[in-house]
Amino acid sequence: MKVLVLDNVAEEGLVPLRQEPELDVDVRGKMSEDELCACIGDYEGVIVRSATRVTARVLEAATRLKVVGRAGVGVDNIDLDAATRYGILVVNAPDGNTIAAAEHTMALMLALARLIPQACSSLRDGRWDRKAFMGVELKGKTLGVLGLGRIGSEVAKRALAMEMRVVAFDPFINEDKAALLGVNVLPLDEVFKEADFITSHLPLTQDSRYIINERAFSMMKDGVRVINCARGGIVDEADLFRAMESGRVAGAALDVFEKEPATGHPLLRFPNFIATPHLGASTREAQLGVAVDVSREIVAALKGRLVKNTVNVPSINPQSLAVIKPFLSLAEKLGHFLSQAVNGRMKKVEVTYSGELLQYEVTPLTTAVVKGLLDPILQQGVNYVNATLLAKNRGIQVFSTTTANGGYNNLITVRVVTDQEEMSIAATVFHGSDFRLVSVDGYRVDAVPEGHMLYIPHIDRPRIIGPVGSLIGAHNINIAGMQVGRKVVGGKAIMLLQVDAEVPDETLREITRLEGVLGVRKLFV
Repeated sequence: MKVLVLDNVAEEGLVPLRQEPELDVDVRGKMSEDELCACIGDYEGVIVRSATRVTARVLEAATRLKVVGRAGVGVDNIDLDAATRYGILVVNAPDGNTIAAAEHTMALMLALARLIPQACSSLRDGRWDRKAFMGVELKGKTLGVLGLGRIGSEVAKRALAMEMRVVAFDPFINEDKAALLGVNVLPLDEVFKEADFITSHLPLTQDSRYIINERAFSMMKDGVRVINCARGGIVDEADLFRAMESGRVAGAALDVFEKEPATGHPLLRFPNFIATPHLGASTREAQLGVAVDVSREIVAALKGRLVKNTVNVPSINPQSLAVIKPFLSLAEKLGHFLSQAVNGRMKKVEVTYSGELLQYEVTPLTTAVVKGLLDPILQQGVNYVNATLLAKNRGIQVFSTTTANGGYNNLITVRVVTDQEEMSIAATVFHGSDFRLVSVDGYRVDAVPEGHMLYIPHIDRPRIIGPVGSLIGAHNINIAGMQVGRKVVGGKAIMLLQVDAEVPDETLREITRLEGVLGVRKLFV
C-alpha cells in the first residue's frame, strides 16, 4: 500500500510508516489541486499539514484512498463531508502540539503585558526609552479562557502557577475536572465581564465563529487584553480593530487570522498589537510529535485497527476502547444476522445497551451494527466512516438507547423494523471473547454467531428437528451446533443451526416443505 506525505512533514516522524514493510512511503512537497488529482488515485493513505488542500474533487479522484491524516489539529483544509461520503477516514494529531500552543499563548500574554516586541524594536532603532514601555503584572489578574480542552487546560495550569485567577467558558467541560484544575467555570458573558486577559482555545464552529465580537467587547473591562492562538475567525477582526481604536482593548495578540497570510493587515497599524505568523505549533518537538502521532494513526487505519483520533467518526479513549473492542465485532455480526434474517425494506434500527457498557462511549458500537446491516445489501464499500450516512441517505432511522437491567453483565439488543416485519436479537460476550446470541425475537437461545447458520421458524411439534438434520446430513454437511427456543408448548418456535458449510438452495427448499416449518433463512455471520 502506498502513502503520500506532503507539506514537509518531519522525516523523523515518519518512522512508524517506514517500519511497516507493506507500506511504500512517497514524500513530496506542497501540491496544487490539479497535481494532487493527477496522482492521488495511486495511494491508500495521504498525510498533509496545512498547506495542501484535500478538496471534494481530490477525494473523488482518490479511488483507492482509505485514510487522510492531518499532521496537526485543524482540518480546515480537508473536505470532511466529501471524505465521509466516499468512506474515507480522516484522522488528526490533537495531542502532539498541545504544549507548544500553550507555551506560545503564555509567550504572547507576557509579551502583551510587558510590551516586549515594542521595546525590542525601539532599542534596535537606537532608543533607550524605559518610560515608554510601562507594563502590567500577571499576578493577581483574571484570565478568561474560552475552551478548557487540552490546550486551554494547559494554559490554565501555567496561569495559575503565575498566581493569576482563572475563569473559563466551556459548555462541555466536566465541572469536577475544572475544579481539580482550580478553574471557575462561568457563563460566557460573565467571563467577558471579569477577565483582564482573554485567550481563546475553541475549535472554529458555527457557534464559535466571531464569538469575540462587538457585543463581547462592549462587556469587557476597559484595558482588557485579547489573545487568539486557536483559529482565525474566532475573533471578529474588524470589531477588534474598532475596540483597539476606541481604547477599550489595551492590547491584542493574534497568531491566527481569518485570511492567511495576513501581511498588511489593518491591525498591524496599532503599536499595541502583536502578531505571529501561525507559530502555535512551530516547535521542533511539536512537529515531530504530530508527525509521529498521525503516522501511527495511518498505520492503524490501513491495517484495519481502530484509530483513536478520528475526525469524521467518533473517537474512543484508550480506556473505553479496551472494554468495548470485543463488542465491535459482535455488534457487526448482529447487523449481518438481521440483514439476512428479515424481509422487506428496512425502516428503523434500534440498538439498546445494558450492563457495564453504560459506562462507556457506545456510538462506535451502533455504527458497527449499521455497518453489519448494510454490508450484505449494498454493493459498495461500507465502513465505520460512511455507514451511518449511507443509512440516513436510504431513509433508515437509527436510534440507540440504554436500559439499567438486561440480565447480563453486558448486553446488546438490536431491533430492526422493515415495511413487512420486525425482528430483534440480543447477544453478549463472556470472558472477553466468547460471543453468544442469547435471544432471537424473545426466544431464549445460547448460540455462537459464527460462520454459516440457518434460522428456521417452525411449530413446536415432534418430527421436525430430526428430518431437518437428516436433510442437511444427506449433503454431507455437519451440524456444529443447534439451538431450539420456544415460548409455549405447541406454539411457534425457532431453530438456529450452525453448520460447517453452505447448505444448497435445493436442501433449503426441501426443509421448507416439511410439515410445521414456517420458513428457512440462510445466514453467513
